Amino acid sequence: MASYPLEGYRVVDFGSAWAGPQMTHIVADMGAEVIKVESRNRIDYGRMGGAASAKDLLTKTPEAILAADPDRLEFNPVFHLLNRGKLGITVDFTKPRGADLIKELIKKSDIVADNFTPGVLEKYGLGYESLVEIKPDIIVVSLCFAGHTGPLKGTRGYAPIITALAGLDSVAGYPDETIPCGPRFAFGDHVAATHGALAMLVALIHRNRTGEGQYIDISEWEATTSLLGEPLMDYFMNGRVQGPMGNRDIVMAPHGYYPCKDKDEWVSIAIKTDDEWLGFCNATGNTSLIEDDRFSDSYSRLLHQDELDELIIQWTANLTPREVTEILQKANVAAAPFMISKQQYHDPHFRERGIVVEVDHPKSGTETFYGIPWKLSETPGGIRRSGPLLGQDNEYVFKELLGMSQEDFDRMTEEQIIY
Repeated sequence: MASYPLEGYRVVDFGSAWAGPQMTHIVADMGAEVIKVESRNRIDYGRMGGAASAKDLLTKTPEAILAADPDRLEFNPVFHLLNRGKLGITVDFTKPRGADLIKELIKKSDIVADNFTPGVLEKYGLGYESLVEIKPDIIVVSLCFAGHTGPLKGTRGYAPIITALAGLDSVAGYPDETIPCGPRFAFGDHVAATHGALAMLVALIHRNRTGEGQYIDISEWEATTSLLGEPLMDYFMNGRVQGPMGNRDIVMAPHGYYPCKDKDEWVSIAIKTDDEWLGFCNATGNTSLIEDDRFSDSYSRLLHQDELDELIIQWTANLTPREVTEILQKANVAAAPFMISKQQYHDPHFRERGIVVEVDHPKSGTETFYGIPWKLSETPGGIRRSGPLLGQDNEYVFKELLGMSQEDFDRMTEEQIIY
């Protein structure tokens, strides 16, 4: 049975879409009781991916879809993935009594997390300054596009806007391309979510030592920029502006993806040192290249990458990615197959290490999630459940946790406060 290191901690989660929910599912995997807050007037838009048609996604609000068919918003596996392990409640905190219920819940909690634009929670009396008055040691983690201070405060943005402002897109693509091209997936959201979970744990350690809570302000684009230390340092120190380099590196050569004998099959190869180059030449039977002045040292190989790549392709084109990998890894040369999702799903290494996990959902059945990428020997954590149905834990939270009577619960439901 999995051991959960964060058992006993409670998180009130206002997160929606991607970054906020991923941040809190990380601590849910580690055992924290994460209570996701929605209402029928503010449904997490992440549920929309399970709607019946693309037309619904483009023309209808979540509320309209819910009114037509309550089950239509319970089938998006991405929502289930990002909200796995969480409880779910529905309370309209835009109403004073609803905000009061949230405050009562926060009094019994350790952390509040959100990814609203600045000022949203403050509008309803749920900002950090208000929460400290009722729970002095509360930790509030607020993640947004550009942070809660500075000239860009309040800027709205989606995933491509984050990577554009962060500078990531300026180094993605090939040198001869004139149109910037960033990652299609929500890379900035992933990065900020991981930073947020780490900051949350650091704040918990501080609170446990000192009794002090604190406010954590995270900018998604700054978190993403933190990955670009090399280009930033290159400019600060040398005045150079790095641009797209394709698959090449500023130090290593060869460095890239090379086609193999089957269509759309590729292998990644990277060589840093002269010893690795020597190992490559011997392993591939190209010993004549050892004496070739064009490739005699690391700098020379950087200057002659086009010729070098052509020679490597002549070799890889006759082999499968795994054959290339096996040959080069035995020679202590970095190489690995270029994998697509289908190959990863069936890969025995991924399977053995639990990177692919099957989880049951009461509406959509068995779904495949990514697992926990870190392996703690004594407290490994685990995925305890799929994402919550809308409001599925109202009775537990309001009646058991907050001690609300059945009469009050029914009245609050009728008045659309618990809603």
